[in-house]
This record gives sequence, C-alpha cells and structure tokens, in this order.
Amino acid sequence: MFIFEKAPFPSCHASTLVEVDAGRLMAAWFGGKAEGAKDVQIWASTFDGKAWSEPVVVGSEPGQPCWNPVLFKTAKGTLHLWYKAGPKPDNWTGYNRTSGDGGKTWSKPEMMPAGFWGPVRAKPIQLANGTILAGTSVESYRNWTPFVDRSSDDGRMWKRSNGFNVPGKFAQIQPTLFEAKDGRVVALLRSGNPMRVCRAESKDGGETFSAAEETELGNPNSGIDAVRTKDGDVFLIYNPSPLLRTPISLARSTDDGTTWKKVADLETEPGEFSYPAMISASTGTLEITYTWKRTHIKHLSVDPKKYRD
Repeated sequence: MFIFEKAPFPSCHASTLVEVDAGRLMAAWFGGKAEGAKDVQIWASTFDGKAWSEPVVVGSEPGQPCWNPVLFKTAKGTLHLWYKAGPKPDNWTGYNRTSGDGGKTWSKPEMMPAGFWGPVRAKPIQLANGTILAGTSVESYRNWTPFVDRSSDDGRMWKRSNGFNVPGKFAQIQPTLFEAKDGRVVALLRSGNPMRVCRAESKDGGETFSAAEETELGNPNSGIDAVRTKDGDVFLIYNPSPLLRTPISLARSTDDGTTWKKVADLETEPGEFSYPAMISASTGTLEITYTWKRTHIKHLSVDPKKYRD
C-alpha cells in the first residue's frame, strides 16, 4: 500500500517509521523537487490500521534542503523526530522536535550541537537501563566513518563512541542496531567499499565497538534496517545486489547476525526500491516502509512467522 497516492512533491525518499500507540503508526520522509533541492521538507503521515492520513510538513529550513528524518518513541513516552538540513551531508545541521501526544502536536525545532544529529538514518534502540543508542556517521571527502551516539537522558544529550570502519577501507555509514541475546550491541552498516553489509559489535553497552567486518550480504551503497522480533530472530531489509537498488529483500538470522538466509524479495522489477525502515509492532508483525521509485513511500505489513524454518 502506498502511504499517499498523490502528493504536492514530485520526489520523496528516506522514510522512517514508529508505532506511536498500539496499532497506530507514523511515517516520515523527505520530499520536494528532488533530493538536495532547496524546497525539500520533512513530511509525515499517520496510519490508523485502515488508511494513511494526508501528508503534512513537520520539518523545514528556509532555503535549505532537509534530509533523513528519524522517528522514535522512548520508554518514557517521548516521541522524537530528528532530521537534518543543509546543502550536503558534510555540513548538515541536526534538528530535534518532540511530542508528548503521539505526534498530534510538536515542540519547536531545536538545533543540536554541531556534528550531532541523533540517529543519522536508521531508528535508535533503547537498552533496559534506559540508554538510547543511535547509529550515526560522518561523510567527509573520501572518508565515511560510522559511530554510535549514546543518550542517558531521554535523547537530550549525547556522547559518541569510537569510529569503527572496516580496517583500511573508509566507506561505512548509517548503522542500524540491535541487541544480541547475550547483551552485545550489534551494528550493521551500509557500505560502498566493500560492496557488502558490514558488522561490528559492542560489549560495553555501545561505548566502544570492534572494527567492522564484511558479511556475505551484498550492498550497493544503500540504506538498510534491522530489527529483533519477539521470537528472537533478527530480520534485515536490504538490497542484496552489489550494484542496484533492486530487488529489495528480507533476510533472517538466528545467530545474532553472524549468518543470514534471504527469505523474501519484496520488489524485483526495474527501478529504485531503497532506504527501508522496519519495526517490530506490538502485534508481532514487521511493519515496513521504503522508497518506491523515488515517487512514493510504500508500506507493508509482514508476519515474520511465515519465514521461520
């Protein structure tokens, strides 16, 4: 199902997804003339279980394009919207808005400290002790470096981990995170060198990470997202081709992301199907959004049990 059939923008990309209440979803994305155009704003829509609402603007910066929104509801009930604004990633400014009523109203945008923008693309995770971990990265000339930012005060202040590129290669960004069965924090990374999903681990709650390693999963330098289900499986949504942003597929791991099995192709036709967001909803379903040919955001609801051996 498309989140919108018609929209006041010709191009859209980089969706994010959150369950604001049981059975009620919110998605956000950036939309405008084209990625990087000065009219690009952050748009959002809500889903009541039957239909998506008309998109509304929830983030903008006059004269500058907006990028990569991320929605996340903390254990205390604060709904966060993070997004970025600026000509390109090496000079972004991060913004944060919060809501206490499930996104019906929002606080005024607040600028984050220079170099910090909360989660750079994929959703954060929250540990049992309340610590929020947000995968982030810096994209500078020839050197793309992943980090994880940590917040212990419900997303107001942040501290940064070490950088953890694949040794000798500098093109890993946009970590997606999940907690392993033994408490380790696992980061999976978009990569352009090598053209594979990469993986790193933390044994100290996200303060430091091991050097990233290549996995067997292809990646055409495109966004990914992962989530652990209630049954303990980890699912990854990604583009398995090392060259194209099609197909877009689901893979399943039963050993904390050490090995994977592709279980479904969600789109296989020519075109771009990319930058996915995926959550495990209160009903147990995997709720998924992704870019559909840069003209729409598509929503799918998937029962993960159908992919169990």
